[in-house]
Amino acid sequence: MDIVFIRNLRIETVIGIYDWEREIRQPVVIDLEMGADIARAAESDHIDDTLDYKAVSKRLIQFVEGSEFQLVETLAERCADIVLDEFEVPWVRLTMNKIGAVSAARDVGVIIERGSRD
Repeated sequence: MDIVFIRNLRIETVIGIYDWEREIRQPVVIDLEMGADIARAAESDHIDDTLDYKAVSKRLIQFVEGSEFQLVETLAERCADIVLDEFEVPWVRLTMNKIGAVSAARDVGVIIERGSRD
């Protein structure tokens, strides 16, 4: 299995459990690795034969910007579901970073893997 990836996809959203967090937009940063077979695309050199990372990025931006979850875990799970279901990938590894959630830490968040990596 090949991997198509997206790194450092920064999106503003409403996220958090505290009242003040419900009133502002905060950045989350997403890194994705998605299982794909790119052999056909490499042969044809045509976008229709590959996993279109621009389409994945646009879809996640649209979803995350419109969401208002409390937990990063929930948002990450929904994003993974979108990638698996709408883009028909067999496996996804998603890292979601909630910048600034802990003042003494540079990064905090979750890493989830869903699907089969066969």
